[in-house]
Amino acid sequence: MNQERVYKVLLGPHMTEKAARAAENNQYVFKVAHDATKPEIKKAVETLFGKKVAGVQVLNVKGKTKRTRFGTGLRKGYRKAYVTLAAGETLEDFSGAE
Repeated sequence: MNQERVYKVLLGPHMTEKAARAAENNQYVFKVAHDATKPEIKKAVETLFGKKVAGVQVLNVKGKTKRTRFGTGLRKGYRKAYVTLAAGETLEDFSGAE
């Protein structure tokens, strides 16, 4: 995987209450590219943060159907990854993880 792809795989952190609870168990949540694979996500986190990754779980979040003045519309969906770091590893610069 080339260096340019590493920067395009992770789109940013996904901070919610559930993600904050997961951070207590050494799991961090990221929004990722739609075509990102588990090995790519693992490599990107290890390269960008310099931490050892124990596992990656990926899921697709479907967009919500919403009513608009023109009828019904659909919000964009996204893909997110739960990244579990190895024992003893933490992400200090992960905002809201504490």
